[in-house]
Amino acid sequence: MVTKGNDQIIKENNSESKIGLPCVLEAFTSIFNTGSISNKCCGELVVLGKVCHSALVKRTLENPLFKDLNPATIIAKSIQTWNNCLALIDSPSLST
Repeated sequence: MVTKGNDQIIKENNSESKIGLPCVLEAFTSIFNTGSISNKCCGELVVLGKVCHSALVKRTLENPLFKDLNPATIIAKSIQTWNNCLALIDSPSLST
């Protein structure tokens, strides 16, 4: 079975056009650095989808600029950010 590369997944799913740059930066900071992601950007991230989210994170890890980062730590933070956003979006709104 041939697996698709991250670039192919990103292209096929139009991943880069589904989330605005400000939210890309927020998500990036929360995963690759320290920071939080806003409710608005969590919404965009969930709409982006887990496949695109994972492929974008993995492609970033392939960049030589990030060669000193621990991939396991980044993947764990990526999953944590995804799960936090999913829980936030799935939870009933407090304003009724």
